[in-house]
Formats: sequence, C-alpha cells, structure tokens
Amino acid sequence: MEHPILFISVILDWLGLPVPHGPIGATFLEKLCEPYLTYSWLVMAFLFVVPKLTLGKLELLPGTGQNFWEVLIGGILDFLTEHMGRKQAKMLFPILATFFLYTVLANMIGLLPGFMSPTSSLNITIAMTIIVWVMHHVLGFRYHGWKYYKHFTGPIPIMAPFMIILELIGNFARLVSLSMRLFGNILAKEILLAVLFMLAGAVFAPLPILALGVLVSLIQAVVFVLLAVVYCVGSMEHAH
Repeated sequence: MEHPILFISVILDWLGLPVPHGPIGATFLEKLCEPYLTYSWLVMAFLFVVPKLTLGKLELLPGTGQNFWEVLIGGILDFLTEHMGRKQAKMLFPILATFFLYTVLANMIGLLPGFMSPTSSLNITIAMTIIVWVMHHVLGFRYHGWKYYKHFTGPIPIMAPFMIILELIGNFARLVSLSMRLFGNILAKEILLAVLFMLAGAVFAPLPILALGVLVSLIQAVVFVLLAVVYCVGSMEHAH
C-alpha cells in the first residue's frame, strides 16, 4: 500500500529536515520528525492554543466559547465524580481530563486527509498506558502504604503464593491490553479509511466510515479513561 501524504511531513521536508520514509527514523533528528510524534505535538499545541483563544476573559454571562468549555469540563468532572467520588475525582481530574481530551483529538485528527492519528502508533499508546499503570500503583502505595501488597495476595492466606503470581500476571497484562486496544482500533480505522479512499474515491463513499470513525474515536477515548479510572479506584480501595 502506498504511504499516505502527510502535510506536516511535507512541510518538514520542504524546510530541509530529515523526515523518515518509514514509521521509525534512523537518526535522532529523524526520530523527532517521525509522523506520530509531529502530529502528537500538533494535538498538544491545539489543546493549548484553542482554549486560550476561545475562552478569553471569564464572564458571569458566558459566551459561546466559555459555554462549550464549561459544558465539556463539567461533563468530564461529573463522569469522574460518579465513578470515583468527589475527593478522588478532584485529585485526578487534571491528568484524566488531559488523557481524554488528548485521546479524542488524537483519534479524530486522522479522519482529515493529510493527517494521521498519533494514537495509531504503539509508541504513543504504550507511553500513555505506562503513565496510567505507574499512577495507579503510586496511588495504591499512597493510600495503603506497605499494606498495598494485600491487593495481590487474595482473601485466603494459604492461597497467597498462587494469588500473587496470578495477580502480578494480570496486572502486567494491563500494559498490553490497554495499549493494544487503543492502538489496534485506531490503526484499523486508519487502514480502512485509506482503502476506501483508494477504492471508491474521496467524495461520498467514505462518508459512512468517517461517521463510524468519529464514533470509534469517542468510544475508544472513553474506554481508555474509564479503564484508567477502574485501575485507580481499585488501587485506592481496601483489599478484600
């Protein structure tokens, strides 16, 4: 399959920077110009600049931009409060809301011609998963101290040696399942779109799959954050 034309890679190539011809660059500078990394920076820049431009000065009678962000941020906070409790939701809101907004935008940006989804790269999804994995264990030790080990021993002491092995395997499997689920679904969406564009043209035929792509992007972002919430809640509650 022919490699798609990516706008940022074309611009970087025009500026004389060493854009890698494959998904992974050979030199350090090529690695910085890898498409999944440049489009990830674009998403982060969008999330930094657009709220600054649309929010402006906060008013008692909010305008359209302030209304949009208040509804969005309020909805995310309500979702976290419902599943974690008010105190934990406020504590973890910054990182989980950032994960959600970044994942939604990173998933959807690949629907535009000339763009790619950073989350269609396993490097990005593994990095996000490692942050979630480390975070939920840090919360476990913060809430329970050294007694956090009881989360891995099970309810019956005599079964503890077997339970520890099973729990450790299951816990490390979260690294694979969480990262591969997001990566696989978004990569499949990208490939399917590319195939439809080649087979049926770029006007009407891809519209159904574009609508499906929007739905998949939203669902996968919600699933990623919801699983992160489940892991964090599980590490903060008492072992049974």
